[in-house]
Amino acid sequence: MENKYYNEAMIGNKDMLATFTEKGEIQRLYFPSKDYRQYLDYFHTGVKINHSDLIYLHDDINNVYKQYYDTDTNILNTEITNTYFNLKILQTDFIMIKENVLVKKYTFLNDGKIDLDTSFYIHSELLSDYNNHVSCKIVDGGMMQYAHDFTFSTFAKGYQLSKHQINGSKENIKRGEIYDKDYIGMSNDSSICYDLGVIGPKEKKTLEICIAVGENKNISQIESEIERIKKIDFNKEYTDTKAYWRKYVKTHNGLNLKDPTNSYEEKIFDIYKRSILLFPLLTNSETGGIIASAEIDENFTQCGRYAYCWTRDAVFMTKALDILKMEKETEKFYHVFCKKTQSRNGMWEQRFFTDGKLAPAWGYQVDETASVVYGIYEHYQYTKSEKFLKESLSMCEKAVKFLKFYVEDWLNIDAQEEQDKDKVKQEIQANINHPKAHRYHVSYDLWEMCEGIHLYSLASIYAAFECMMKIYRILGGNTSDFENNRLKDEKIVKSERELEKLQVEIKKYIDENMYDEEKKSYVRNAEDRKMDVSMIGSVTPFKVFKPKEKKITNTIERINLSLRTYTGGYQRFEGDHYRNGNPWPIANLWMTLYYLETGEKKKAKDAFDFVVKTAGKHSFLGEQVDNQTLKPNWVLGLGWSHAMFVIVLEKLYS
Repeated sequence: MENKYYNEAMIGNKDMLATFTEKGEIQRLYFPSKDYRQYLDYFHTGVKINHSDLIYLHDDINNVYKQYYDTDTNILNTEITNTYFNLKILQTDFIMIKENVLVKKYTFLNDGKIDLDTSFYIHSELLSDYNNHVSCKIVDGGMMQYAHDFTFSTFAKGYQLSKHQINGSKENIKRGEIYDKDYIGMSNDSSICYDLGVIGPKEKKTLEICIAVGENKNISQIESEIERIKKIDFNKEYTDTKAYWRKYVKTHNGLNLKDPTNSYEEKIFDIYKRSILLFPLLTNSETGGIIASAEIDENFTQCGRYAYCWTRDAVFMTKALDILKMEKETEKFYHVFCKKTQSRNGMWEQRFFTDGKLAPAWGYQVDETASVVYGIYEHYQYTKSEKFLKESLSMCEKAVKFLKFYVEDWLNIDAQEEQDKDKVKQEIQANINHPKAHRYHVSYDLWEMCEGIHLYSLASIYAAFECMMKIYRILGGNTSDFENNRLKDEKIVKSERELEKLQVEIKKYIDENMYDEEKKSYVRNAEDRKMDVSMIGSVTPFKVFKPKEKKITNTIERINLSLRTYTGGYQRFEGDHYRNGNPWPIANLWMTLYYLETGEKKKAKDAFDFVVKTAGKHSFLGEQVDNQTLKPNWVLGLGWSHAMFVIVLEKLYS
């Protein structure tokens, strides 16, 4: 598979996700979930005009491009103007709301003075392997590419094929010369062609292409399904899809932002609305699992991939969902996804597929577990649903029990009853290759690059303990509900005593081991002692320290000296070399949140403005920003970035 690093735009529905380049080339198509499975190696389209060679729509020296979404929707338009033939093509891509069908509508306008005899070509190669080899069968009006467990059907409404080639079209497709006598063959790439006829000067013609993905069933069923889809009124589906997304944006304007009055407010509003439209594209509608981003690097050339669910990232995103009145989606994440993915000993592993299956991973991150407990209480803060807390209680208790012993192991303290300890400790050791106590290098930091004891990780555990105590106090007051249950007053008192002791020990450890007297600031861990923007997590959101404590203000000053770049963007940490060590919007948004906590509005605005001015042209936020071009670099449409943006807006407009 070729490397396809940048998703400039994306569309989808509850089951499908498709990504595109800035020139309108579809790069990825996921179904039946947003992280599995992806079908396309490539899907190229082009036109042959008046005996020319094939003019690829996504790549021709004479093509000029303009791309935009229909306002407040996940409907993507790409205008392609071929200046040589003066042919204007409007490509409109959308995925129906109630059907798992991607519609590609092409409107051709001859803006020149001569007739244009035009044919439209599709060359599609699917990902294939020895255990699930792809073949192709020509069907009425298109082709069906298929393997053992799926079909990928591409067909037109109102047009029959003029020619096709199943085998070997790579050799001659660029000349627009395809021919094959066979209607079925064993090839993972195949080509089809539609004759549009002559398009006269100022004349318009329309071609509607459908991509339908589904299970490989009886062949007659598949053929019937194709015929059924071809009878759909795609103009009505386009109107319905546009109306659906516009209503979705209005319904989920949780901050009640008003229409902007200037270009600066307009850009903020655009990012805000694009965030609302992005989150459902990243979410598994069945489990509530949320991928970090649409995939960018299937070949592992630059990273460990992104289309997985990290509970830590998702907890930030669920807070944004709550702000945006998506409480049901948040509850599904905690009560379906988190319950499916919690280990027997209470921990959560690094990352998962959104259906709840364990994903490829390379180490344990203790903040993943702590974040879930924190997130459950945060959700309660928005909904005030004691029912939600009751249904989450067992899961939280298991997680906190794990965290108690984990902290004891790290910090060499003893806060729990001996009879409870041995079994859990054995489970911890078995699950994380931890053969003996007091072996510190057992957890990666949140950036997944450094093992050890980290300030951010300790802060997340501190917050989890605080949230557990608050949950106990809320539910413990309902004596009628818990009078004969396991949650009794004595248990609450005992648990609070243990957790409070551990909190004291965590703060003590941080002050004794993670405050550098020479730098006059906290450091991210006791080993490399670097500055790291994640240390702000100890103030917001985890509230270990108050924002104006002297040691914290010293730390912020040191962060500004070491991590703030000449453009105003902040790096994650000292010596960050990942993708050339660019600034991260997350880092700037974290600084914004801190300054909002201290009431330093000018500094907050400066940090925030960098994020606003470096958003992508479709208002997607990247994982990183190129410091030279001030354009998003690497992942575009990162859920964590958009979540932090929404969280900042809540602070700004509350």
